[in-house]
Amino acid sequence: MDFQKINNFVNEVEKSIKTPAHIVKDEQYLTGVDLGTSYIVIVVLDSKKNPVACAMQYADVVKDGLVVDFTGASNIVRGLKKNIEEKTGIELTKAAIAVPPGTGKRDADTHRYVVEGAGMEVTDILDEPTAANSVLNITDGVVVDIGGGTTGLSVFENGKLIYSADEPTGGVHLSLVLAGQYGISFDEAEKLKKTKEKQKEIFNTVRPVIQKMATIIKTHIKPFNVNAIYLVGGTCCLEGFEKVIEKETGIKTIKPSNPLLITPIGIALNCSSKEGD
Repeated sequence: MDFQKINNFVNEVEKSIKTPAHIVKDEQYLTGVDLGTSYIVIVVLDSKKNPVACAMQYADVVKDGLVVDFTGASNIVRGLKKNIEEKTGIELTKAAIAVPPGTGKRDADTHRYVVEGAGMEVTDILDEPTAANSVLNITDGVVVDIGGGTTGLSVFENGKLIYSADEPTGGVHLSLVLAGQYGISFDEAEKLKKTKEKQKEIFNTVRPVIQKMATIIKTHIKPFNVNAIYLVGGTCCLEGFEKVIEKETGIKTIKPSNPLLITPIGIALNCSSKEGD
């Protein structure tokens, strides 16, 4: 795995938030929509899988990987779609989506309906860690997607998915701890969590929650011969996160430059012209 190449690719997607790529007429664009607990993200790639555009918005419409505010979610996706279309001049008509591992058909369909309600046909539905591995391309190891509400993981062996699981522990729990520690509201804790100047102070406060996440990972991968952990998801953006996971599990832990964007990029990579199931 060329991790520097992956980081460069992610950085180009990040740049496309402010500066979309040059648009080519009659191009077939690949769109990925990630309905996260804390952020909804749309990533657009061209047919050669080069970054074109990206838009994201903080959201409180998904809990533990499940849509709890259908109208709010649809409005946000519709707004992000419009933002990209106005910046680029292209029309987004098809998209792939992802859900936490183990999500039932009924809840997966709700994700689908959100995106369809925003005017895009859903062509593919993936589980989040597997989508992330479309970017990482690991053959052996575990991809752990730590989002706002859940910790999902997929174990790969010889390039094949052999196990997946999802637990209801994520960034929301870090914010709840911060809110209690500082006597502030949940929304204020969410903002505090993202304040770079406070990272070291915050880290010491939420370390026990990260250790719990490490225990979850360790428990699920115990039956398998895992020699590397790959972290993705917005929650592990916190500086030093990967070090706690590595210390608690005893397994080499790797985190890309912007783990928040890995899964939505992977979702976009799986967008196709076929009709979803």
